[in-house]
Amino acid sequence: MSSIDQPLNGKILLITGGASGIGLSLTKQAHDIGAKVLVADLKTTSDFDTFAAGKNNILYVQSDVTQWRDFTKMFDACEKKWNDVPDAYGICAGLFDPPFSNFWQDPEQDEGYKQVDVNVNHPIKLTRMALRKSLSKGKRASVCIIASVGGLTGSIAAPLYCATKHAMVGFVKSMKDTEPLTGVKITTLCPGGVMTPLFDAQKLKQYSVTENRSLTPEVCAAHLLDLLQKKEYACGSVLEVTLKGSRLIPEWNIPPPEGEGTGQEMMTDEFVGNLLGPIKAKLESERGGSKI
Repeated sequence: MSSIDQPLNGKILLITGGASGIGLSLTKQAHDIGAKVLVADLKTTSDFDTFAAGKNNILYVQSDVTQWRDFTKMFDACEKKWNDVPDAYGICAGLFDPPFSNFWQDPEQDEGYKQVDVNVNHPIKLTRMALRKSLSKGKRASVCIIASVGGLTGSIAAPLYCATKHAMVGFVKSMKDTEPLTGVKITTLCPGGVMTPLFDAQKLKQYSVTENRSLTPEVCAAHLLDLLQKKEYACGSVLEVTLKGSRLIPEWNIPPPEGEGTGQEMMTDEFVGNLLGPIKAKLESERGGSKI
């Protein structure tokens, strides 16, 4: 099973963080091409409220992505509204080193880093639930997670943020061979600096951010829609977007490791069969007899 074009016209798109920033631009662009849009966010914004007013194909569900029970609330609302599960997912909710979750300020104690909950645990868990929901319905789907160029490099000022975005790049690369098993394509977008509400006054100064040196949310949303819809972006695609343009990041940024103990020498049919056996059995149980 290979990647296919998955146009969103008439389909359901679930967007976390869809009331502001890149997520809001994705909400607007997806609605404009005929998608049914479920927006999950902590709260709405005046811009979102104005755009969504009177639009029957936009559904807002108040959600906290650090609370996994709220994911169930999203799916329940989707099935109640449209009698189906989503066809696509734009996973946009994220944190960028806020004062309450910051490596250098280190305010968090026993509860752990909230930034990891939002930027890592939420996309991974929602992706897993998307696989299960799509398998149960026997339908193809597409997932795109917003990462960052910070997931391809590092920053002394934001090591925790960069670590979370590296995690997303590694997760999506790990999923590159899963579409034939699940029918779900998983990709990630790695934009450079974007002028969004994540940059408050303090961060604008700290990172020397200006509009002429920043991407717009609209440009990022357009690329995210391409990743969701176009078969040219295969499962596992990592798309970097900067003011200079866009490029697909190869699986290996360096020559792959060689020799015993690297795993590369073990890719025999028997090894792969053993590796995938438990995964295939689990997915088959979730399929419930439905066929993609």
